Amino acid sequence: MGYRCIQCGFPIKTLYLQYSPGNIRLMKCENCKAVADEYIECEITIIIIDLILHKPKAYRHLLYNVINQETLKFQGLLWKLAAIFLLFDAYRYLILESSKGKSSSSMSYSSLVSTCCKMMMDVFFGNFMFLLTFFSMVKMFLHISLSVSRCNGILLGLLISCYFKIFLIAMMVWEFPSSVMFIIELFCLSSNAVALKVMTESSMSRCVWTCFSAYAIKFFFIQAHELMLLWNFMQGWSQMPFTLSLKSTFI
Repeated sequence: MGYRCIQCGFPIKTLYLQYSPGNIRLMKCENCKAVADEYIECEITIIIIDLILHKPKAYRHLLYNVINQETLKFQGLLWKLAAIFLLFDAYRYLILESSKGKSSSSMSYSSLVSTCCKMMMDVFFGNFMFLLTFFSMVKMFLHISLSVSRCNGILLGLLISCYFKIFLIAMMVWEFPSSVMFIIELFCLSSNAVALKVMTESSMSRCVWTCFSAYAIKFFFIQAHELMLLWNFMQGWSQMPFTLSLKSTFI
C-alpha cells in the first residue's frame, strides 16, 4: 500500500516536501488538485474525532499514509494487533459470563475448565469463522481478487478499525450493563464497513452487508453450543410426562 490522496484515494508518490526542520509544503493530488493529506498538520485529537465520525478521508490517512507497508514493520504490527484483538474478545466473554451471575471466586475446578474451554471456542473459533466469512464475502460479493499482501492489508485495516473495543477497559473501572457490548460491537461493525470501503473502493451498502454477514455468522457460531443445550433441555422436558406415566403404571 503506497500513499494515497485522502480526498479521492488516488495514489501519490509523496505527501510533502521538507525544506528544513519544521518547514514543509504539502503536496497536491494530480487527480483532484486538492491537498493530498491535510491531516499531516492536524493534531491527533482532530484525527481521532474524525475517525469516530467515520469520515473516509480520516481512514485513508490512517490506513495508507500513517500505517504503510513500505515504512513500517508490517508483519510485527499485524501480529501485535491480532493479539490485542483476541485479548479484548476474551475480556468481553468474561464480562458477559460475570453478568450472568457466574462468579470466578465461587467456581469449582471443573466449571473453571469448562469456562476456559468455552472462552477459547468463543475467541478463536468464533473469530476464525468471522474471518472466513468476511474474506469469502469480500471475494464473492465485492469481486476483489485476494493475494497474500492484499489479505494482510485488509486484515490490518479490519483490526485497526475495531479500535472502539478499547472502551472495554472502562468496564474495569465502572459498571455498565451488558447491553453496552452490543453498542461496542455495532460501532465496530460500522467502522469495519468504512475501512473496507476505503481499502476496496466498493459501495458502502456492499461493505455493510459484508461486515454484517461476518458478524452474524460469528454470533450464531458462538451461540450454537448454548442453542444445543437448550434443545437438549427441551427434548428432556418433552419426554418427562412419558417417563412419569411409565413410573405411575408400574407403581
